[in-house]
Amino acid sequence: MIAPRIALQFLTRLPVNLPGMPTPEQIGRSLLWYPAVGLLLGLLLWLAHLLLGQTPDVLQAAIILALWVGLSGGLHLDGLADTADAWVGGFGDRERTLTIMKDPRSGPIAVVVLVLLLLLKFAALLTLLQAGQAIYLLLLPWLGRSLLPLLLATTPYVRAGGLGQALVDHLPGRQLPWVLGGHVAAMLLLGWGALIALATALALFVWLRRALLQRLGGTTGDTAGALVELAECAALLALALSL
Repeated sequence: MIAPRIALQFLTRLPVNLPGMPTPEQIGRSLLWYPAVGLLLGLLLWLAHLLLGQTPDVLQAAIILALWVGLSGGLHLDGLADTADAWVGGFGDRERTLTIMKDPRSGPIAVVVLVLLLLLKFAALLTLLQAGQAIYLLLLPWLGRSLLPLLLATTPYVRAGGLGQALVDHLPGRQLPWVLGGHVAAMLLLGWGALIALATALALFVWLRRALLQRLGGTTGDTAGALVELAECAALLALALSL
């Protein structure tokens, strides 16, 4: 099957080769596999925790966070940086915001936002490890990447052309609710913490989607990446604060 390989190649830096250029329909179907890719990333983080064994928690947290960023190649962090720069520099204007978002350079706002987000993730991750709750490493990337197809299925895409447009145009609308529902049910098997994380991530999703509709009239690839990072961070903080 090519769809899961497309999802792996796009969302991770794992060595995946495609037999050829995928069709727009195959790209659209890859959305069904985004949650599974998130689960795979979570499994790799949890296995890293197990392999680190008796390594001090503070060092474990730093290593796992670095691995977390590296496995995705910083893809979603890049989207968050572009979104932060554009949101502040756009001064509420739609076209100005979209124009700044296309600029590959990162301004001071992007740097500050990324530093703060990674600091919060590190501190919350350390809290989870110290509390013996490393099992939730499985959940966080899984949850974050499950929100991507939900966003694209419910929100207009405001940049014509490109990968995002193919995803939206060929999104498998009939299968997606069943796939997402199955993943949510599986997440809840992890316990009450999963319910807290899920509720927090969904609340952030509703808030951010509303803000995107008001400012841009929809979403872009960058704002979708920002959603992943913000949802992961919010869920991680909620878990840490609930301990």
